[in-house]
Amino acid sequence: MTTATATLTRTEEDIEAATTAATVEIRCPQGWVAVCTLDDLTPGRGVAALLPDGTQAALFIDRAGQAYAIANRDPFTGAQVLSRGLTGSADGRPFVASPLLKQRFDLASGSCLDDPSVSVAAYPVRSVEQARGVEQARGVGARGGESDL
Repeated sequence: MTTATATLTRTEEDIEAATTAATVEIRCPQGWVAVCTLDDLTPGRGVAALLPDGTQAALFIDRAGQAYAIANRDPFTGAQVLSRGLTGSADGRPFVASPLLKQRFDLASGSCLDDPSVSVAAYPVRSVEQARGVEQARGVGARGGESDL
């Protein structure tokens, strides 16, 4: 029986990546809530998060790394499904289309692009990088002129 031995060589970049984890947080009425790591998000796919008050948020990230969070409840059906919707953009505005009735919701503002009288909550989002026990906040998808730095 022959065994092979592999030597693992870790570069400084590998070590830095292993010791740094960016946590994505959503600001809700209870304050900033950690939802997942930045690596858990995939462009074009949503993630549902249960907030402390029992409501749900739908979290998205685009190809440029911009994160967004809106309420997960589809106001037209009452179902918690917006995190399962299809993402796209219209006139430069990122949106998610409900998987049920296909109404589109602006990811930055929560407004319905197909019915201006309807909207869902939009939440500020940030990532917190934790490197060797030190937290550093940086804005990810901040809206309304807010700085999360």
